Amino acid sequence: MESVKTDYHIHPDYSIDASAVQIKEYCYRALELGLAEICFTTHVELDPVRREKDNFVMVKGEKVSVFNRVWLDSYFNEIGQAQDLFKGSNLKVKAGVEVGYLPGSEKDIEEILNNYPFDFVLGAIHCLDHIAISSMKESPRYFKPRNLAQVRQDYFETLQEAVATGLFDCIAHLDLYVRYGSRYFGSEILNLHEGVIEPIFKEMAQRGMGLEINTSSRRRGLKEFHPSKEIVAQAAKSGINIFTVGSDAHSLDELGEYLGEAMAILREFNLTNHIFTQRQAVPYENE
Repeated sequence: MESVKTDYHIHPDYSIDASAVQIKEYCYRALELGLAEICFTTHVELDPVRREKDNFVMVKGEKVSVFNRVWLDSYFNEIGQAQDLFKGSNLKVKAGVEVGYLPGSEKDIEEILNNYPFDFVLGAIHCLDHIAISSMKESPRYFKPRNLAQVRQDYFETLQEAVATGLFDCIAHLDLYVRYGSRYFGSEILNLHEGVIEPIFKEMAQRGMGLEINTSSRRRGLKEFHPSKEIVAQAAKSGINIFTVGSDAHSLDELGEYLGEAMAILREFNLTNHIFTQRQAVPYENE
C-alpha cells in the first residue's frame, strides 16, 4: 500500500449489492492498510423502470426506498460518528455517493444532492436501455442483440448528457462497458471511445469535473483498470486535471485493492490524485 493514501469509492452496507460491512468496520480496516482518507459512495439508482430492482438502499439490514430520506439521515449520522471516532487518528472519513445516471433523473438527483452535505458525488452509467450492463446476469440481454455502433451511441450519448447536467464531481469507471461487452465484441470494444470521447472530456475539463481510476476491473480478470491507460492519457490531453482513485470495494477484503498501480498510472502521466471536501477538489499532496 506504499504511497497509496486514498480510496474514494467504497460501498458500505447501505448499497444493496454490498456485503453487510458497516462504515466503522471499513474505517478500522483502512487504518490497518495505512490509508489516510476514504470516501463512502453508496449506490443511488433512480430508474423508475427498474423500481423493484434498484431503487433501494439498506438500512440496518432492511430495504428502504432510495427516495425515503430516512436512509440519508442514518447514513450521515453514521459517517459523522465515524468521523468523531477517528478524529485523533491518521484517517479522514468523507461522505460521498455514486449516482447511476439516466436521462430524465436530474430532478430526483438534485433533490438528494441539494439537501445533504456530500463531500463527493460520483456519476456513473450502470444501465443502458434500462438493462444493467454492469451485471453479469443482465448484460447479455443488452449486448447480444446490438452491434458495436449501437453500444457506442447509447453509452456516449448518455455520458454526454450526464456530463452536461453538471451534477457530478467525477465520472466513475468510464469504460465500464468493457467489463462484459468484451465477451461479445472481443478487443474491438477497447476502441469504442475513439473519436467520440474527446468533446466529452473537453466539457468535463471546462466544468472542472474529475475522472476516476477504478481498480475493480482487475478482480474480474481484466488487464486494465476503468478507464484504460489510453483513455486516461486522452483525458489528460483534453485538459482534465482532477483524478481520483477507488477500489469500488463492496466487501472488506476489496478495500484499497490495486490502488498502488492506479497511482503509478497517474504518476506516469504527471497527474495528481485529488480529495474532496464539501464537493471542492484539492490535490492530495502527501503521496
